[in-house]
Amino acid sequence: MSFLRFSLGAVVWCVCLADIAGAETYQVGPDKPMRHPGHVAWDRLNPGDIVEIHWRPEAYRFKWAISSAGTAEQPIVVRGVRNAKGEAPVIEAGRASTPTGLQFTAPARSVIKIGSTRDSGDTPPAYILIENLNIQGARPENFFLGNDGLTEYATNASAIYVESGNHITIRNCRLHDCGNGLFVAPDAEEVLVEGCDIYENGIVGSVYEHNAYSESTGMIYQFNRFGPLRAGSRGNNLKDRSAGLIVRYNRIEGGNRQLDLVDSQEGMAIRNDSRYHLAQVYGNLLIEHAGPDNNQIVHFGGDSGDDAANRRSLLFYNNTIISTRKDKTVLMRLSTNMQKAEIWNNVIYTNGPGASFAILDETGQANLRGNYLKPGWKKCFGQLKGAVNSMDASEQENPGFADPAHADYQPGAGSVLRDHGVNAPPRTLPVEYEPPGIDRPGIKRPVSGPVDIGCFEGK
Repeated sequence: MSFLRFSLGAVVWCVCLADIAGAETYQVGPDKPMRHPGHVAWDRLNPGDIVEIHWRPEAYRFKWAISSAGTAEQPIVVRGVRNAKGEAPVIEAGRASTPTGLQFTAPARSVIKIGSTRDSGDTPPAYILIENLNIQGARPENFFLGNDGLTEYATNASAIYVESGNHITIRNCRLHDCGNGLFVAPDAEEVLVEGCDIYENGIVGSVYEHNAYSESTGMIYQFNRFGPLRAGSRGNNLKDRSAGLIVRYNRIEGGNRQLDLVDSQEGMAIRNDSRYHLAQVYGNLLIEHAGPDNNQIVHFGGDSGDDAANRRSLLFYNNTIISTRKDKTVLMRLSTNMQKAEIWNNVIYTNGPGASFAILDETGQANLRGNYLKPGWKKCFGQLKGAVNSMDASEQENPGFADPAHADYQPGAGSVLRDHGVNAPPRTLPVEYEPPGIDRPGIKRPVSGPVDIGCFEGK
């Protein structure tokens, strides 16, 4: 798989800090004032400080925690500086060292932690940007050198662990070969993950580790490429328990489920947030592979056994769903009949016959409008206990993709997808971009007549 940086200027948080009074730029790398990340005083960064870690041929074997707070005007930036080929510096968990004197809880859970340290006080981390790093190897059988000597990583270790903090941005990073690629804990607020490549995480035989696992007050994933998990692992691609969840313009391929969006387990502040009961998923490419994993694309509601805590409403629009299964595929499991999904303007395609695709598992309320489906699709394979209502569907055997043999799912010339979308339901956000491809970043979605069905606009 090839990777390119996220480069959409309209949504990039541009950070120009060279002239901020009092801010420092720390240069790390070969022939730099600091040879490696172990020389950085990570627990004493100030607003506006920048740490630039330059690429080198060998990986940096260091791990650290960031506990300082920046501001909206003076964020703290940890930035990888790529080489001439565009390669990001590698931060390797295996045999990593912790900087002398830096002490923090749960060191076995991460390569980079955003959260408290021994000397951080009561102010949580804030306004932190991590970008352009290739972070790998936080998993059992790998060890690090910390304050307790040589220590093995935990099963749920992650490349980046957001223990606490607000206004945290993770951009253009590669997170792989870990237990969890990313873990965001309930004390986090307003977290943005964009332009990252997250893949080959998970633990063989386990359902509890995922490419990304988040539970935050305010959570946005956009322009990311989520690849298949580690072979033999049973986790989901993206599992989330947040308030204010937005998943948009991502390519999400594989996993036990592509999306597992369930109830908050630990954060009453999350459950009480006004955004908790509405999640928005739009403009994504979701790819389901044949094999032993769950045949459901999305699970929405809850999984903790407390139905009253389940999230209620899902807006699911202008996505393209591709199932390579020839047997049964289910679009959604809505946990109970209290869950409602508005499913508009989606391409819902299977390599199997139309009758091999069902909308719901059994329960929930699904309102479909303006979607593409193969003729013969089913509301449910078993006994439907909820309701499925469909209007204005475009039903044909062939959606007219531009080049499906090479994973180009844009509407081709004469495609039924062109101009056949409908106006989006209330409360939706505008669909302004398209997800990244295998070898290109996301791009601005063209405006050309009525909206096309799916995550791509015909060119």
